[in-house]
Order: sequence, then structure tokens, then C-alpha cells
Amino acid sequence: MGEKSTSKPSANPPTPGLQAPRPASNSARAPYATNPAQSRGRLVDEPACPMRTPFQRDRDRIIHATAFRRLTHKTQVFLYHEGDHYRTRLTHTIEVAQIARAIARQLRLDEDLAEALALAHDLGHPPFGHAGERALDHAMTAWGGFDHNAQSLKVVTRLERKYARFDGLNLSFETLEGLVKHNGPLTGLAAQEARPGEHRLILKAIEHAGLREMLRLDRFASLEAQAAAIADDIAYVNHDIDDALRAKLLVIEDLADVPLAGPFVKAAVASTADPGRVIYEVNRRMITAMIEDCVGAARARLEILQPHSSESAVSGGQAVIKFSDFFGQELRQLKGYLFRAVYRHERVMGVM
Repeated sequence: MGEKSTSKPSANPPTPGLQAPRPASNSARAPYATNPAQSRGRLVDEPACPMRTPFQRDRDRIIHATAFRRLTHKTQVFLYHEGDHYRTRLTHTIEVAQIARAIARQLRLDEDLAEALALAHDLGHPPFGHAGERALDHAMTAWGGFDHNAQSLKVVTRLERKYARFDGLNLSFETLEGLVKHNGPLTGLAAQEARPGEHRLILKAIEHAGLREMLRLDRFASLEAQAAAIADDIAYVNHDIDDALRAKLLVIEDLADVPLAGPFVKAAVASTADPGRVIYEVNRRMITAMIEDCVGAARARLEILQPHSSESAVSGGQAVIKFSDFFGQELRQLKGYLFRAVYRHERVMGVM
């Protein structure tokens, strides 16, 4: 007779005829991509999920968060009640996630981490766009002010209260690091502030969450985080043009000689006489061109750097995923035009 087995049956035995589930992830991941199998973990240790990688788990927690659902009533530039077709923070976030995945796929990065960061990047925004943030910052002066990036971190580390063992979402350190460094390093020589003290509130939130030692604040974020950040730029520039045209703050002819947009406007006008289709053609052509440019420029930089790991990819002291010099200059001029013609338009200023 054979020896009696001493092994204990699994608490969740697999269905007969089926293999035990395994986390599925990007099979063609580049050596410089962030590897979920080498995740640094979470603030509160948890058993691994048998069906999802750590970054897939992060993404799912963000999607099911209450703060994520609240984005549906928060505005970008136009108030949501002005029409069904204007963007909200939620529709913007979905567009950013789609573009981030597209960029990550082309560069063989971890798509799930890029998507998780794209989905989380606006969780801390208040209602009423940037005007709402300014009003809230003023109202909270006695308590140090308000910053939407700091608020995003508070949401995922404290304010979401769903789980029995912890407050927040207990996201991986890789996702938290990418979230706080959405705009680049926060300390050290590479940190840049648009205004003095800009990083004060986010650094305070990091300290309060007990994350100062876990998040490498003096270096650029992972390539996946860089993909999410540039996807944010691509999405909002294009949908603000789309919304402005639909709101009749601009007419298509206004854009014919504007840097970056002009050539796409002329090509779109030549392709169809339908005004609605022209708007969409401008939008899709610009998004495609901007993705192609940043991917091409990133590939050229990676060819020079020859990074052998995710760590070496971000140790060069500068962002890897950014536009070419020409596209970057054109984009800055386009943003300047939109600031003057759209964001400072009397109709927008009247409510924002």
C-alpha cells in the first residue's frame, strides 16, 4: 500500500478539469518596465491575489472607489448641466486611461500600472474646476490651504473607508509613488515648482500617511507614471478644443493658423464638409499625432539610455516620456492660445 498523504486540502479547491487561476499581465514587457512580480508591496501587508497582479488589483480598487464615482459630477472647463456632451472629470479620466494604455503598449510597459495611475490622477479634484480649487484653498487658508494632488493621496490612503483592515485603498507603493509624482520629482535637484511652496501640501500629506521613506521623492516617477502624465496632457488639450468648438467659444477657422492644431484643422476641413465630422477629425488626428510623437521621442531616448531595469530608466535625471522639442514648443504655444481664447473667455470666467 502507498503512503498516506499528509497534505491538507485547499480551502478553495479548483473546479475539476480547470487549472488554478494565475494573474495575467503583459507578456511582452520590456526590461525597463515596472514588473508587478517585483512590487515593493503595500503599507498594510496583504496576501497576493491569485487572479490579479498587484497593479491590476490597484486599478480595480480605484474603479470601485466612491471618489471615482464622484468624478461624474465634477467639471473640467464647462459645467456638466450645459449639455450631455461636455467633459466631466470622469469622462476625462476615462480618456486619459485609454491614451495611457496605448502609450504603455507601444513602449512595452506595464499597461495595468499606467491605467491605474491614469484613473487615480484626478480623485482629489473638488467640484467647479480650478475655480472650485481656488475657492477651497482660500477658505482653508487657516488650515494650510488646499491642493488637489495632496487630496488625491488623502483619498487613497485615508478617506476611502471600505475595507475592514485599513482606511484608504492600500495601493501598492509603485502606484502611490506615481500618483504623488504626477508632475515630477518633489524633492532634490530635479524638483520644479511653478510657484514657491507648491509641493508643501503634498509633502505634508505624504508625511502624514507615513510614506516618506517608502516613496523615492527625489527622482522621476516610473515610465508608466510618465505615460499617464503625458496622456493627461494629450487628453485635456484635445477635449478642451472639442468642447470649445461645440460650445461655440471658437469656430474651426480660429484654429487654422494656431500652432500644432493648424495643419490638422486644414486637413480635416479638406476631408469633409460636415461641421460635426470636422471637429471629430481634428480631435482624432491630433491625438494620434501626439501619441506617435511622444512614443517616437521616448523610443529614441531609450535607445540612447539602454536601461536594463525600471530603476535605471528613471535614474538619468530627466523624464523619458515627453514630446519631441518641436512638438513640445508647438504644444506650449497652443496652450497659451487656449488660455487666452477659451479659459479666459467671459462665458467660462462667469462660472469658473
